[in-house]
Amino acid sequence: MLSYLTLGTGDLDRAQDFYDAVLGALGYTRLENDAHGRGYGLPGASHSGFWINEPYDRRPAGAGNGTMACFNAPSRAAVRAFHAAGLAHGGRDEGAPGLRDYGPHFYAAYLRDPDGNKLSAVCEAPE
Repeated sequence: MLSYLTLGTGDLDRAQDFYDAVLGALGYTRLENDAHGRGYGLPGASHSGFWINEPYDRRPAGAGNGTMACFNAPSRAAVRAFHAAGLAHGGRDEGAPGLRDYGPHFYAAYLRDPDGNKLSAVCEAPE
């Protein structure tokens, strides 16, 4: 359905440190670097499915109300590692790791990145 998703940042170096840590905890890696952004995906992927960019219009980046990027996690331990890495790299807690009411195995954690963008990691496999 989606080719890629982009979130804006006002500080690319800070965002890179944050996303290298939280996405690395889920098994994703930084695949692309350009002057205005960083692209992430699974190792060996042909293109980046997630980008952090300075806005092209040069206006300040802002978090969308009701907007959230959710990343697949390979395990519940990876969800916990994502959440811990986010908190250690300037993120804010929006929901500790745990089971949610969206299914019997829907294990998720929620964060805000340093720019205020809401993120989630989800594992739907049984423990």
